[in-house]
Amino acid sequence: GFMTRHERKIFDDLKSPHLKYWVPFVWFGNLASKARKEGRIRDSVDLQTMLNEMNKYRSWCSLLFGYDWVGIPLVYTQVVTLAVYTFFFACLIGRQFLDTDQGYQGHDLDLYIPIFTLLQFFFYAGWLKV
Repeated sequence: GFMTRHERKIFDDLKSPHLKYWVPFVWFGNLASKARKEGRIRDSVDLQTMLNEMNKYRSWCSLLFGYDWVGIPLVYTQVVTLAVYTFFFACLIGRQFLDTDQGYQGHDLDLYIPIFTLLQFFFYAGWLKV
């Protein structure tokens, strides 16, 4: 419902190896310039503002197209997830304090859960989810 049948035919007949999201922007730019020449847009500043906003929207669509075109492989996310959990498990075991019953000098405090390792894991897991 956004195009007439004639516009849809022109859009479908256009051959492009990529998405054709940019075609309506070209049409809009041409129609806006034509409206300025015909006096329907009275001020060049208004035309420039409209075209600047249209260019911002087009660049957002281009950025979205770039994200869609270059996908992140599923294996990458699985490897990163495995690495984060393996690192956390190794740190959980390796960062435990020494047993105070053994009488080691300078190791009077014994925490059962390494708090900073847990905080580090929460940050890593949070970044992983993002």
